[in-house]
Amino acid sequence: MITQAESLAIATTQPTVEQYFRDFNREAYDAVASLFHAEGVLRPPFEEGITGPDAICTYLKQEAKGMRATPLEVTTTALGEGHRQVVVQGKVKALVFMVNVRWTFVLNEDNLIVDAHIKLLASLQELMQINQGEKSELEV
Repeated sequence: MITQAESLAIATTQPTVEQYFRDFNREAYDAVASLFHAEGVLRPPFEEGITGPDAICTYLKQEAKGMRATPLEVTTTALGEGHRQVVVQGKVKALVFMVNVRWTFVLNEDNLIVDAHIKLLASLQELMQINQGEKSELEV
């Protein structure tokens, strides 16, 4: 759940990104997908890119159920031609683990997500322990 302070920090940086986290945590995956450009790409960890709102929505409904994302730090960089990059560091809590994550969003001049790259910030050994169910929480 996004706290008021975290929400304000993200809102001052980019309302689209704030809405992404709000809708993701409500499991409103149709709403999350609607934030993407028609050719926008979601790049989840260990997966090929998923292109377009319909495919993104389908993917999230299958893979993200029960997950909660907590943004902690936000930085924004202008990229030119009205595009900007928003990098968010935070945590994702799933049913059996918690892991540090970095989301890198690229937004166009219409405030639509054209690229969202999600990277787990954990060592290979820690990720293997998640896969084997040996750890319930990762703090890296």
